[in-house]
Amino acid sequence: MAKPATQFACTDCGYSAGRWFGKCPQCGEFGTLVEDTTASGPQKRAPKPTLRLVDIRAEEAERIPTGVAELDRVLGGGLVPASLVLVGGEPGVGKSTLLLSALAAISKDRRALLVTGEESSAQVKLRAARLGGAEQVEILAETELEAVCATLEQERPDVCVIDSVQTLYSSELGSAPGSVGQVREAAARLLRVAKESGVATILVGHVTKDGAVAGPRVLEHLVDCVLQFEGDRYHEHRVLRASKNRFGSTNELAVFEMTGTGLVGVPEPSELFGRSVEGEIGAAVGCVLEGSRPLLLEIQALVAPTDLAMPRRVGTGVDPKRLAMIVAVLSRHARIALGQADVFVNVAGGVRIDEPGADLAIALAIVSAAKGAPVQPKTAAFGEIGLTGRLRPATQSERRLEECAKLGLDSALVPAGTPARGKMRVLQAETLKQAAKAGIDAERAESG
Repeated sequence: MAKPATQFACTDCGYSAGRWFGKCPQCGEFGTLVEDTTASGPQKRAPKPTLRLVDIRAEEAERIPTGVAELDRVLGGGLVPASLVLVGGEPGVGKSTLLLSALAAISKDRRALLVTGEESSAQVKLRAARLGGAEQVEILAETELEAVCATLEQERPDVCVIDSVQTLYSSELGSAPGSVGQVREAAARLLRVAKESGVATILVGHVTKDGAVAGPRVLEHLVDCVLQFEGDRYHEHRVLRASKNRFGSTNELAVFEMTGTGLVGVPEPSELFGRSVEGEIGAAVGCVLEGSRPLLLEIQALVAPTDLAMPRRVGTGVDPKRLAMIVAVLSRHARIALGQADVFVNVAGGVRIDEPGADLAIALAIVSAAKGAPVQPKTAAFGEIGLTGRLRPATQSERRLEECAKLGLDSALVPAGTPARGKMRVLQAETLKQAAKAGIDAERAESG
């Protein structure tokens, strides 16, 4: 074996150098270079024959269904054979529970293997007994990378879950398990085994305090799909979304509910998140689009006087920069006095909004809170707000209106130019000022 050489690797971007730097030369972050002991020295390899794309058969139809409909939706229809999927999430959010449920369903027709490095076999069996139906799942309690790879090459299961990749270590590296070098080496070897042996492999990854997957960013570049499991362990609902997917859309969203028997998919999340109390001040219903799924969400806002020199703009589930922009446009073009007030915005249910089509609903909730008047009853809103105060139509408005009608809403406040759909009453507005006037029920202001 070649003599080990000390290298310093960046935990954010994976940049490697022979000496330590306080600032990473590649990504510019400070204090991210850590010592990484790797084996150096090139080795000669025999050349391999090349293939033409026309000679390769793409077996797209042979996806492996996980048995969890919401998980299949995010993956794009199921697991692709020989693919590598990374699942990240905070501790206790339900990663292991969800994947064990998927393995239980897969094991009825195919071979499913769980490699556990964080729990013993007895602990996994206790959780499997609570979930039920996981008797046929094979389990391997091992943390040595060479042993795990040898088992996969010999047994060749259809699906394998590694829980978690940070617990694996290679005896060829001198660093501790969970270090940059160990995580990168484990991911690279498992990728090679997955492609050569045809094993669909799912890696469970830890996350940092910022919510990103721990380890070098090269880990996310290696895998075929990156899934983020979001939610609070103290709340019953979880959200699963894809931040990278080579075999499907990255805009799909799945909602799960934590029950005594595990995670259960919520097929109609609009009924859950779109509920609102009629006549409530500071609440508006917005229709956002997550991939191919329209979703109704309740947007809550609170406007309160402040004694601070710089009023606060705090958003939960909303991009703070987007919120600051909406507040500025409301102040400048809609003449809503917010300069001496704190503005708080929250998306009910813990869902995060990244789509500009939710701008109008956020603005409507803020106007309702500022004026002390509720939004028009049974009315949803969607549309993008420009810096000039003019509204821009949202994409796929027909699907949004269909979702609003399905949940019993009577009208929708939309930008001008949005086509009507069905029996829904469409309230069109060209500017944010017109929308604020049309969407607020001034007759019920603060009297109730």
